[in-house]
Amino acid sequence: MDLRDLRYFETIAELQHIGRAALRLHRTQPALTSCVRRLEEACGTPLFEKAGRGIRLTAAGHVLYKWAQRMRFDVDDAKREIADIGRGLSGQVRIGVVPTAAQFLLPPAARQLLAEAPAVTLKTVVGLMDTLKPLLKAGELDVMVATENPAQEAGVVSRTLAEDCIVVAASARHPLFKTTPTMRDLTQYRWVLQPPGAPTRDWLDHAFDRKHLPRPTVQIESSMLVMLPPLIAETGLLSFVSRHHVGAHRSGATLKEVALKETTMRRRLTVTYRENSYLPPAARRLVELLAQSAR
Repeated sequence: MDLRDLRYFETIAELQHIGRAALRLHRTQPALTSCVRRLEEACGTPLFEKAGRGIRLTAAGHVLYKWAQRMRFDVDDAKREIADIGRGLSGQVRIGVVPTAAQFLLPPAARQLLAEAPAVTLKTVVGLMDTLKPLLKAGELDVMVATENPAQEAGVVSRTLAEDCIVVAASARHPLFKTTPTMRDLTQYRWVLQPPGAPTRDWLDHAFDRKHLPRPTVQIESSMLVMLPPLIAETGLLSFVSRHHVGAHRSGATLKEVALKETTMRRRLTVTYRENSYLPPAARRLVELLAQSAR
């Protein structure tokens, strides 16, 4: 089997359409059809079947897709490892990181790494778990720093960096702090929160459900986590943010935690990479520095 055919096959399998794959790969549809035909002849069985206006993998196609991806990882890893021989800490590290870790863990770790190895370059992708995990599995990231622990999944290695607490927070001037607040008191005010479906938003909604209280009344909804602390600091809105944000804010305002056990969500920040894949020396060093930063 030709490695190029296998790479084209991966794209066709991902898009489930010869035409769209041809556009992405800048190849003609007949060329990709010939590629599929050669692979099917080598395997002795059909790899695709029609599905509406597109195609989908057969059972044999799924098996080849798994091995084609693994072979691509191995070839890419071999090239990177050979290129790294004798270079020490150099090359590029591709890291996916959730917003909280991007703000508080990555900067000191990156500063130390670049001080030790000025030739290293970092390619960062900031996003949530559902964005980063497919990139890691597809080999487009070397490491991922996230807020879930996928250690039980086959093919990945994960280690805990730190515990992160998500808490209700408000401006220190908020009237809530004139008394000892309760969860019922929180229902009297408006909030700025992530949209439903975000893990922290769903956890908070369910916390109020468990107490048979109305869910938070959301006045501002934002998927941009970096917007939440300044919005809290400058308004009378409540929010649900990492405890890292509590304290003095860049605007000069101060954020304060509404300390309630029932609204304190504990989660782990973890670093994850593919099992049995080549992790460049610079990436291994960055993992060590992230652990130090977390401590």
